[in-house]
Amino acid sequence: MGAVLAWPQPLAANDAAVGTPAPDAGLEDLLDGRRLWKGGSFPAAPSVHATGHAALDAVLPAGGWPGSALSEILHAAEGVGEVRLAWPALARLSQAGERIVLVAPPHRPFAPAWQNAGIALERLHLVSAESPKDALWAAEQCLRSGSCGAVLCWPQLADDRALRRLQVAAETGQTLALAWRPLQAARNPSPAALRIAIDAAASALRVLKCRGGMAPPQSIPFNAH
Repeated sequence: MGAVLAWPQPLAANDAAVGTPAPDAGLEDLLDGRRLWKGGSFPAAPSVHATGHAALDAVLPAGGWPGSALSEILHAAEGVGEVRLAWPALARLSQAGERIVLVAPPHRPFAPAWQNAGIALERLHLVSAESPKDALWAAEQCLRSGSCGAVLCWPQLADDRALRRLQVAAETGQTLALAWRPLQAARNPSPAALRIAIDAAASALRVLKCRGGMAPPQSIPFNAH
């Protein structure tokens, strides 16, 4: 499929977690690295990442993707702009030097398209997994590590417990978590803070759930190309 992303080095699922601190790491290093909880401190205000789609940002309570939570993008088929929906936010994160991790994507990303979207390819990392279970584990570890700007995953047959673990890991690592799932998953409840469905036939988005407010009844125009 033409040129592909020049990944620094594909990681295996069991290499996804960040290593433990060195024995001689100082207290400040542990605090700075968010490996130690400091009692009495106030939690930081939740971060938000503008989606880059003004009409969508306008109806979301926080004004964009919740930065320390799981968001789901539901779609009936591939190639309806489901990944492009996230590109503006990913471009800003990568240009700011943040690591973007893709865990077991269904297809190897096409490098020129991602680069044309403004995403810094050197900040992209691909994690391989031998099974859906391994992919969920890898995504959870990357989220929990706090070393990534965003973690992208494609959970297969994920139940409520698995999704809840991803949500908690995103909160723990203060990381943007994006999960692409089939549209039929909308029939089941989810712990995700935000759920967006892509209606390819109508070139529109539907917000099914948004933490902090009511999901808007109207559809939002969406140009998938």
